[in-house]
Amino acid sequence: MAHAIDLRRLRLRPGEVRREILDLEAERFLLGGQRYETAGASLRAELDLTRASGALVLDLRLETEVSGPCMRCLGAAAVDVSVRARELHDPRGAAGDPLRSEYVLDEMLDVAAWARDAVALALPEPILCRPECAGLCAVCGRDLNVEPHEHAIVEADPRWAALERLRGEL
Repeated sequence: MAHAIDLRRLRLRPGEVRREILDLEAERFLLGGQRYETAGASLRAELDLTRASGALVLDLRLETEVSGPCMRCLGAAAVDVSVRARELHDPRGAAGDPLRSEYVLDEMLDVAAWARDAVALALPEPILCRPECAGLCAVCGRDLNVEPHEHAIVEADPRWAALERLRGEL
């Protein structure tokens, strides 16, 4: 695992909290077939681990910037992301139990995988270069932010006339 914490070594008593400050390796990820990456080579994350009734409450916090292509015009886009994630891990739970974190395997918490997933979930939908991005022209593919334009209405191919009549009836 890229960055993992051995939960067995913590030996937390009920109600006890331990805070860890971690520098995680920044990972690139694919979103909608496009590559996005976080700013810098590492992410600074705060992790609070609390023992509660035999289970562990895991709280993750981090701030980063994610950059990649704009989802409308494919130009460069960057968004600030604030992550606040919580997991509960009860080691007595069976695999697949909602009280058992999927980021813990053999009592090793995979913080890097959790952080990557939490960043992806915190991203805005859609990722834009700016809120008023006009996107690409559906006819010619030109960037409408750089070259706003419209196309004249083109006469439909006569072979589609029967379907056009059906659309009018429906």
